Amino acid sequence: MTSTLSEAQSKELLAPFGVPFLPERLVTSSIEAGVAAGEIGFPVVVKLCGEAIAHKTERGLVKLGLRTEVDVVAAAEELFAAARPEDGSVQVLIAPMVTATREFIAGMVVDPQFGATVLLGVGGILAEAISDVVIRLVPITLVDAFEMIDSLGSQALLAPFRGEPAVDRVALAEVLLALSNAAVATPVLASIDLNPLMIADGRPIAVDALVEMN
Repeated sequence: MTSTLSEAQSKELLAPFGVPFLPERLVTSSIEAGVAAGEIGFPVVVKLCGEAIAHKTERGLVKLGLRTEVDVVAAAEELFAAARPEDGSVQVLIAPMVTATREFIAGMVVDPQFGATVLLGVGGILAEAISDVVIRLVPITLVDAFEMIDSLGSQALLAPFRGEPAVDRVALAEVLLALSNAAVATPVLASIDLNPLMIADGRPIAVDALVEMN
């Protein structure tokens, strides 16, 4: 039986391995949310987080592109009001709003037959249409990570794209290596899901994380 970590717990577990996350704040009141947003800088994303909340979007627990403290306070009040008893203790997460024309999926999954694997694929609205995914057995080396990137069919998305620079392949390879290292160091991990892994100014940023443990 697996257990799912909250987004904050997932990021706390993965950050030491080098997975790149945005600077963010967890708060317990709408007033604190407004102050935190001002300190981070607008626009921001506001999410309701809790130990039992895994899928926020489906429940409308994510507010995007908020540009004023008033908007953030109102959004936080709405999110706190949307909490359910089964969610347990909840907090609101404030993070910078990142926009990108390219999104990837990266993660780790334990295959029942082969064991832990690392995967990289095209994400966003193109994920289902293209189904471009590369998988390798853990542990991987940096060379393996580069080979995974080179094996993607959608190489055009890695080149300069719509006015943005080419994807930093070293930074992307380091994300894959971090996932592999996390799997080796933490055998109880069942899966890691970085979706989306956005490309901002050519560099990958994990704006969400979901970890399951055995």
